[in-house]
Amino acid sequence: MAQSNVPVLSSEDGLNRYLQEIRKFPMLDPDEEFMLAKRYKEHADPEAAQRLITSHLRLVAKIAMGYRGYGLPISEVISEGNVGLMQAVKRFEPDKGFRLATYAMWWIRASIQEYVLRSWSLVKIGTTAAQKRLFFNLRRIKGQIAALEDGNLHPDQIKQIATTLNVTEDDVVSMNQRLTGDASLNAPMRADEGASQWQDWLIDDTPDQEEVLGASQEYDERMGLLENAMDVLNERERAIFKARRLQESPMTLEELAQEYDVSRERIRQIEVRAFEKVQDAVKEAAKAQPV
Repeated sequence: MAQSNVPVLSSEDGLNRYLQEIRKFPMLDPDEEFMLAKRYKEHADPEAAQRLITSHLRLVAKIAMGYRGYGLPISEVISEGNVGLMQAVKRFEPDKGFRLATYAMWWIRASIQEYVLRSWSLVKIGTTAAQKRLFFNLRRIKGQIAALEDGNLHPDQIKQIATTLNVTEDDVVSMNQRLTGDASLNAPMRADEGASQWQDWLIDDTPDQEEVLGASQEYDERMGLLENAMDVLNERERAIFKARRLQESPMTLEELAQEYDVSRERIRQIEVRAFEKVQDAVKEAAKAQPV
């Protein structure tokens, strides 16, 4: 995949310049994006891949900024996000009807989160989905309940966080101690004299009430569309669709094949058909909504 004209952020000092450079790349309209994605998928066209990548560098930067509170060099966070973007472009299937940004954001976040987990020596808690969810959401939840000060959480706060993130209260206490008690905010990030301190990278990432309300309403609308759209599925299609597409840890084709006593290919066919039916139903419902 060609990368020769992709800007590189080599240091923290060049962040503003990098952000200015990536703003120069034009956004793609849906038809142009579709044609470029088809060209790359069918002909491995490096120019098409490069245009898809550069048009989404702003998305990577926006997502990466949300991880500044972990005290890691933002240049490396953005670089890891760009790796995730490239992986998304390689695997993107335009015929499924979704925009690249919708698909790529998951690859970008996954790449950044893996980098954060590798880099944080404080985190020695395993890699289960629940532990990762706790690690990456604890600060956000604490911000929402105004509990960002250092020190121990109140029992009612611990209970609220544990319930929200579906983890044990002991896990919340342990993680909070790791994130607030194991390092001084005034400690330098590197041994260099004059190096940035941890506190220099902490930002108030607490969303305001308007953002929270807007996100909540959008989520509710999307979930409502999805729930209604799933009415077009029969019982088996619904069960397989949920198991493969909606669970945090999706079941494998082999597991479902054993459960329904059919081949893995048959499960895959049912999944694809169910996805297409739901997708069509969501589109029709979205068209019918008032503007």
